[in-house]
Amino acid sequence: MQYVEEMKEPLVCDAPNDMKREESLLVHLKYAVVGILFGIVFVKAEIISWFRIQEMFRLQSFHMYGVIGSAIAVGMLSIWIIKRFNVKTLSGETVEFHPKKFNKGQIYGGLMFGLGWAVTGACPGPLFAQIGSGYLVVIVTLLSAIAGTWTYGLLRDRLPH
Repeated sequence: MQYVEEMKEPLVCDAPNDMKREESLLVHLKYAVVGILFGIVFVKAEIISWFRIQEMFRLQSFHMYGVIGSAIAVGMLSIWIIKRFNVKTLSGETVEFHPKKFNKGQIYGGLMFGLGWAVTGACPGPLFAQIGSGYLVVIVTLLSAIAGTWTYGLLRDRLPH
């Protein structure tokens, strides 16, 4: 476990990474390539388009709902396959799924996330694809997301559970 120098308390994560082995630099390069390909798919599918996002929030088009619904279906199928056939990671480790507890803070967070998404036309997934496509004003959204994450880290213990 990692420890904070001053407090000597373990850092706790809601979604821990259970990897046992350290990954090489080459593996990180593979992640970068996959990320770039994912960004290209975002651009080609028009899911980074501010207009598509506005259409979704105005209930004028099914396009984004279809993309989100497809992603949910693929995720559900993938998890079922991983559990059913005991699929291992590329490094041969067992994939572990941890149960999540519901708390009312998730409702508040989801509402804030949705409002920010509707106002800015960007969510964390396509931010980098938008910046890479030349929408440099999205850098403000990226910096705001970083500031919000940092603020949450400071206030986490005082927020509703």
